[in-house]
Amino acid sequence: MSPEYWDTACKHLKRNDRVMKRLIPRFGEARLQSRGDAFTTLSRSVVGQQISVKAAQSVWTRFAALASPQGGPLMPQAVTDLDVPALRGAGLSARKAEYLLDLASHFTGGQVRVSQWDAMADEAIIEELVAIRGIGRWTAEMFLIFHLMRPDVLPLDDLGLIKGISLNYFSGEAVSRAEAREVAEAWAPYRSVATWYLWRSLDPLPVDY
Repeated sequence: MSPEYWDTACKHLKRNDRVMKRLIPRFGEARLQSRGDAFTTLSRSVVGQQISVKAAQSVWTRFAALASPQGGPLMPQAVTDLDVPALRGAGLSARKAEYLLDLASHFTGGQVRVSQWDAMADEAIIEELVAIRGIGRWTAEMFLIFHLMRPDVLPLDDLGLIKGISLNYFSGEAVSRAEAREVAEAWAPYRSVATWYLWRSLDPLPVDY
């Protein structure tokens, strides 16, 4: 599923930003894609922290088989039925095991209001998510972009965004958060889309969360 606003956003960005006018056509019909449900997406972000993509996939496969042995969707209740030793047996560190149990309990206990997210502001959703152990602001912003497909997220803690701005707007010179924010003013209200294209300028293969 791709955002309905994508084509409108691209027209806006090409009209208002010289770099985007040059960059966007390079990637043709490529679009942001949303995959999986909220719990699965956040669980994957926890599993993948600070390890390689290959290692993360290996651990995820074992974790998913443990939590859902019949191969169905990953359910929060099934994860809360597990314990730290069982999760460690799937290759997770003790800390990540605790994070996943906390994440699952937030879903089963109703501390995250999934059904209300569509009507909630970005910052309100971030506030809910960062209350979960193991989820910081960057992860919450990636969730807003890749899962909820919010159009105007500017993840200033993201190294790829800062590098993309440096290379495309400042000839490779280091840029501050303030300078990045100033560049991004021309992108609003589609800063997520501009960020996605800057990521593509560094790595043509889209990332899925």
